[in-house]
Parts: sequence; structure tokens; C-alpha cells
Amino acid sequence: MKKVMSLLTATFLILAVATFIIAATTGPEEIKYTPKMGTVTFNHTAHQGQTDCATCHHTGDYAQCKSCHGVDSTAPKAKEAYHKMCKNCHKELKKGPTKCKECHIK
Repeated sequence: MKKVMSLLTATFLILAVATFIIAATTGPEEIKYTPKMGTVTFNHTAHQGQTDCATCHHTGDYAQCKSCHGVDSTAPKAKEAYHKMCKNCHKELKKGPTKCKECHIK
């Protein structure tokens, strides 16, 4: 009986730790960008599972977009990258905002 309880306890602990690790890697629920046109709120949670994470996180890490876009001269400017990525996907799926004031809220 002690072996069964020990095995169950160990299994529970492993599952609990795995759950915390997975939850910690999903990123923030929501990301806000504040360009001149008005605040853009990106629902990160709603977009997860829609596509492979590498579609947006194409550098292999989970750095913020502005760590390269707008800083590194070889990367497109942030505005260009966001518009290309977001608007093109929304147009392709025929789902989601595609007009300026649908994303940019003053």
C-alpha cells in the first residue's frame, strides 16, 4: 500500500510541476502597443493555437517584437511588420480587424 501511495504522490507532483511549466510558457494574456494612432490591444491568448508560435516568434525565442523591429536595421520597422503580419492574416482568414480604427483605439 505504501508503494502505491508513493507512486501516486510522485505522479501527482510530476503532473503539477509540468502544469506550472506549461502555464509559464504561454506568455501574457494580452499585449498593448501604444503607437501614435492609438492603443492596439493584442489578445495573445485568443491567437494561441491559431497558428504555430514560430509564425510570430520567428527568431526562435520569445523576445518582444520591438527588441529587433525598429532597432535592428536588417529587420523591418515595427509598424511594417505588424501590419504585414496582422492585416494579411486577418484578410486571408476573412476574420479579424483590417481597418485602422478597428485596431487603433484612441
